[in-house]
This record gives sequence, C-alpha cells and structure tokens, in this order.
Amino acid sequence: MAATDSHSPSQPGDRPRRLVIACGGTGGHLFPGIAVAEAWQRRGGKATLIISEKQIDALATEGYDHLAFERQQSIAMPRIYSPRMIGFAMKFVKCWWQSRSLIRKSKADAVLGMGGFTSTAPLVAGRMQRLPTFIHESNAIPGRANLLNARFSSKVLVGFEACSSHFGATSSVVQVGTPLRPALIGDPDPEMAREKMGLKPGLRTLLIMGGSQGAQRLNEIVGESLQHLPADRVQVLHLSGPRDYEMVKAFHDKSPEALHTVVLPFCAEMQWPLAAADLSLCRSGASTLTELAAFGIPSVLVPYPFAAHDHQTRNAEVFVDAGGALLWPQDTLTPEGFAGKVSEILGDEATLQKMGQAMSSLHHAGASEAICDLIEELVEKKASA
Repeated sequence: MAATDSHSPSQPGDRPRRLVIACGGTGGHLFPGIAVAEAWQRRGGKATLIISEKQIDALATEGYDHLAFERQQSIAMPRIYSPRMIGFAMKFVKCWWQSRSLIRKSKADAVLGMGGFTSTAPLVAGRMQRLPTFIHESNAIPGRANLLNARFSSKVLVGFEACSSHFGATSSVVQVGTPLRPALIGDPDPEMAREKMGLKPGLRTLLIMGGSQGAQRLNEIVGESLQHLPADRVQVLHLSGPRDYEMVKAFHDKSPEALHTVVLPFCAEMQWPLAAADLSLCRSGASTLTELAAFGIPSVLVPYPFAAHDHQTRNAEVFVDAGGALLWPQDTLTPEGFAGKVSEILGDEATLQKMGQAMSSLHHAGASEAICDLIEELVEKKASA
C-alpha cells in the first residue's frame, strides 16, 4: 500500500477526495485508468470511471466490482469539414451534459482523462466547473484528441519523455510513465503461469496479442504460419480479441496435431499470459508495451499501419532503440518468413536474455502513484486558495 502524506485524498475530518476518470473505448485507455482508480482508492479517496458502451469495456471491467463505472457513448471526431461533424457535435453535447451531471452528483474534486475524444467532454465539463483537470498521453506522439484535450487540462501527463515537446511551451507537461494494473505488479512463477493458461512445460511459449480490440491481419498471418512452426520446440498462446476469435480458432483447429496451441478471445488476468511468455508478437500500443516492459518480455512489434500519425511505429522505435524489441512492418510479413524468424529467435537463448534485460530497463515504475500525487497537489492547492 502506498504511503500517504499531508495531501492524502482522505484526511481526518475531511470527506474522501473524489476523482472522475474518463478512460473508455480501448484497453490502452481503460486499464491505465483502472490502475489510477485503484491507487486513488488505496489512499482513501473515491473514484468513478467513465467508460464506453463497447464490448471490450464490458469484458475488461469484469472482476472490478469494487470500482464505480458510468457508461457513455463513445465518440470520435471526424474531419472539420466532414458532414459527420453535425452528428459528432450532437453526441458531444450529450456526453458533456452527462459528464457535467456526473461531476456534480459525485461532488468531484478533479477530472482525469486517459486519452481520446472520450475524455474531451468530461474534461470540458470539469474545466467549466473550475476543477483541476488532467490528461494522460501514453504514446510517444499525441493524437488529435489529446492535443485538443490539453487545452482543457491543468497539467498534461505523458508516458514517454519524447512526447513532451509535442504539446508546446504553453502546456504544463510532466513525464509519469503509463500506469500498470496492480495485478501486473509482482513476479508470478512462469511454470505456474503456463499451467494456468493450459500450456505445456519444457516448450518455448510464443504469446500473440492483437491488443484489446484485436488485429485482423496480424491474426491471419499468425494463423497461416502455424503450419510452419517447429512443434517439438514451440507452443502458441494466442489472444485474438473478441472480434477475430472465431476466425483465429478455425486456423488453430487446422494446425498440426503435434503443435500445442491455446486460443482465447480476451484475458482479464494478463499477469498469467505475460509470465508464461518467452517471446511476444504484438501491436505496439503504449499500454501493451508498458506491460511487456514490466515483465521483461523480448518482443516482436508489428505496428498498426493505419494508426493516427503512425504513433505505434514511434512507440516501437523507443523499445527497438533500447534493444528490447524488433520492429517488423506488417506489409513485409509472410507466414513462412514469420515462422522462420520466430523459430530462430526462440532458439537463441543469449538473444532472448539480452532483449529481456533491455525491455526491463524501460519499465517506469510508480506511474499510478505519481499521477495521484500530482492530482492531490492541485486539489489541495485549490482547496486552500
């Protein structure tokens, strides 16, 4: 449990400090938001999380009954001159009104947005009520949403130092890292993890992750490569994402009988797949990279090629430059080539160890606590003004 100080969210004679966290839409926003909420409540405060109505949010929040969730419609801003702007504006006003009502009802002391346009309405509502407001950007380069959200934020919090300069000199920017769920902090036994995930002992484990929403082309390449993997040395744990699960399962059902594979649409307890992995193949979302670094997992990163501002490539480059990961552009991959390269890496113990150490060196511990400290500081400053 984190030590409290004079800025604790819950002090003798005071009501608990209340924090609203907007974090819906993707696992990359939701899981860090949950991490901050749990850190805030460990200190005695109360947190309400605004999430979207997407299926991934429903799946990801299972098992968090001790947290309060409020659902809002997920919105994405089209281009300025798009005819869809009218619909966006109407949805935004509705979300702003809901956020305003929630902030007043919960008597919030501060608002934190974890990124995307889902955070914009709550931040605007909080700013209009003169509350301290914060936005967190986990990627190496911010998207349009957070460049806008920064205008309504008292402080901008970033995961990568390289991101700071993108917000300009007018913003108060602090590097804090990306929050990690408490369940992922620790050192689970790899053999126990393999048993829990239905894997076999004595085989190298390749963990495939498409992110919380899946990655169709990446899933297809992996599925087609199963015929070429060495079944006597390698096993596969494939987290497909709910959308692609049936397609991915069909690939695995047709894989060689000798090759041991496990396919899941989603895993809420990510400490077990991560602890079981010898090598990971995945997209390069910032939240995923934070988890890989915490577990020191050598990784092959295949950035989503259509990500805004190609931010997944920029994220990947941070880890590639450190020596913890390899970057394989999606359009260069073939099933046979992929299987050959992966088999070569998994057979090289020295390379795996070196990459794992490099990944661990990029782990930025204590992000949730650092964020809570900054929020408390401004909340207390406002209260004493």
